[in-house]
Amino acid sequence: MEFEVYCDESGLEALTNKNEHQFTAIGSIWLPAESREKLKQDLNDIKARYNVKGELKWNKVSPAYVTLYRDVLNYFFEADYIRFRVIMIEAEKADALSFHNGDVELGFYKFYYHLLHHWLFDNNNYNIFIDLKVNRNKGRLNELKRLLEEANRTSTIAQVQGLPSEQSLGIQLADVLTGITSAKFNNKIESPAKKELIQVVEAFIGHEIKPTSKHEEKFNVFQINMEGGW
Repeated sequence: MEFEVYCDESGLEALTNKNEHQFTAIGSIWLPAESREKLKQDLNDIKARYNVKGELKWNKVSPAYVTLYRDVLNYFFEADYIRFRVIMIEAEKADALSFHNGDVELGFYKFYYHLLHHWLFDNNNYNIFIDLKVNRNKGRLNELKRLLEEANRTSTIAQVQGLPSEQSLGIQLADVLTGITSAKFNNKIESPAKKELIQVVEAFIGHEIKPTSKHEEKFNVFQINMEGGW
């Protein structure tokens, strides 16, 4: 079966400045490739109801548009063909010097590997799209693809491609859900509209946003253990 994965990040600045946030988040939307057009049409229909032509983004949430984003969340949780997985990285413990030879960018893509690797299953094809950014090392995405292929030899990684978020509603949905999760973990939200959306998610999942079992399929939150142990 062919799947598509759309990824975005929140709080990357904490990987270089530990005082910015406690957690960095990298999130992903997973869906069958055959459902791409349905996702696109349905989210565009929601945007059209509110006469919104720009991107869906967590940073754009405001009282004027909170109902729009409630509808987006309702859609996600009611659509059984869409899944979400996010990795939460405790920035203070993500020591680039110790873990990544001082290379923060390398460390960032290692976290991407951990986000993706455990949700790649045998005999499937995957197209992975990551919010486009300028990398110091131009080969980062090719290297990520190679490592995922080596670790998942019975699945096919067709591509790992950077894609501008304005061109992808999948990345925009990942942005919103990743932003919500990051906001909850970092506990810095003062906006009533954003607090309301966090509550909407928690009502759907039946508990506060926190690390989940690795078997959770709809709203999977993985807080990586940077200290080892068992």
